[in-house]
Amino acid sequence: MSQTLIVIHSLKDWAPYYPSEQVISFTDYMNSNTLHTAPRTRIINLCRNFDYLSEGYYCSLLAEARGHNVIPSVRTLNDLSKRALYRIHIDDFGEEVYKSLQEADPAQPIVLHSFFGQTRDSRFEDLAEKLFESFPCPILEIKLRRRKRWEIASLKPRSPKQLNEEQADEFATALDVFSRKVWRKSRKKKAARYDLAILCDADEAMPPSDKGALKRFIRAGKEVGIDCDVIRQRDYLRLPEYDGLFIRTTTNIDHYTYRFAKKAENEGLVTIDDSNSILRCTNKIYLADLFRIHKVSSPRTVVLYKDQPSQLPELEQTLGFPIVVKIPDGAFSKGVEKAKDPAQLAEICKKLFRHSTLLLAQEFLYTEFDWRVGVLDNQPLFACRYYMVKDHWQIYRHGKRTDSGGFDTLPIADVPHSVIETALRATKPIGDSLYGVDLKEKDGKGCVIEVNDNPNVDKGVEDKYLGMDLYRRFMSTMLKRMEARRGH
Repeated sequence: MSQTLIVIHSLKDWAPYYPSEQVISFTDYMNSNTLHTAPRTRIINLCRNFDYLSEGYYCSLLAEARGHNVIPSVRTLNDLSKRALYRIHIDDFGEEVYKSLQEADPAQPIVLHSFFGQTRDSRFEDLAEKLFESFPCPILEIKLRRRKRWEIASLKPRSPKQLNEEQADEFATALDVFSRKVWRKSRKKKAARYDLAILCDADEAMPPSDKGALKRFIRAGKEVGIDCDVIRQRDYLRLPEYDGLFIRTTTNIDHYTYRFAKKAENEGLVTIDDSNSILRCTNKIYLADLFRIHKVSSPRTVVLYKDQPSQLPELEQTLGFPIVVKIPDGAFSKGVEKAKDPAQLAEICKKLFRHSTLLLAQEFLYTEFDWRVGVLDNQPLFACRYYMVKDHWQIYRHGKRTDSGGFDTLPIADVPHSVIETALRATKPIGDSLYGVDLKEKDGKGCVIEVNDNPNVDKGVEDKYLGMDLYRRFMSTMLKRMEARRGH
């Protein structure tokens, strides 16, 4: 189990806030013998002074020496100690974060406080978030001034002791959001042996799992001794608290989900989706080459290069019309278009080449439905038939609203053997994570369209046949891997 401790100069400094057993003095932290070896401990350092060789500096230094995850880190304190060091990072911010200051009085400097990357003044939300990402610090005093343009004049770590009453309230709220476990009342030790973070995005329009499915994942976790905690993007620094990470928001390489996966792996967490699976599955160029090398049945495919326009006239003979054109990293049928003739092909490619140097052109295989085979640990987990939207050639149709076709969920035994076999062949060279393999049946054989590293698992759809057993199988796999990590 993980623990979060708040280290302050004196317990008197915490008098304005709600009492918590997790608040300790620097002296107690420094002299503690039991904390030296406590696993997965997170330290929030709120000492009074963070200068070089001060109490706050040594708190972070001791925490790192003990293998504790600390905020702010020694590196952050060093970066904030000299303007020349932190300017390396802030010079990359660009003008966008200062745009809201156009109406501000240029003669008056602006001083604001960021609490865990949050600030009450909406003008500075983006700036506070960017600064927290670059310099993770509980309380950061930011001074802005205008010369030729608005710029950051100084950055200073602060302690709760230096806040007024209004600022103290803002800080307490931000701390509550950042680390809710601090405020939990004492209770009996949980039966759970492991902690799993489930990464979600509350604002995502089409998340991989709906609320009903998330509740079932959490319930199944409790049954096997895994305590599940839904986290958000802002909880990046909390990852060392957990034994595992389960990503349930749409992944991509240039997205925070990839950074979460990499950090989780570096911290030794069991991770699904792992970073290699994200890297391999979110790019259709990679998958096309992988299928070719491993002789996995897939549609005839040509990789189009922006600087080779001579490829387009040859496609009619190679693939025949209609031709499907895809951007490499599209999801949910976005960035996928169908060309019925050379003129439309040229128009589509011109538009999509604005987003990517390479595109995929594939032969068009029409079927009334696509197979989706869920694969976990190189074994089939579920199977669905996703039907095309009425009067459309895809499962999804995007417009003012997003429409989707119907579905059937079947026992694995009722799925054609060639479909299951081809799905497993497609995922084996990628890894042993959770995948959703999209296939069509062609001449009685499975033909792989793509492999998704972050497949949908929604209540009443993918789980319609297995019910809770689908979630139990997933959590049992997580438990097995967590136990192997600990050497049990």
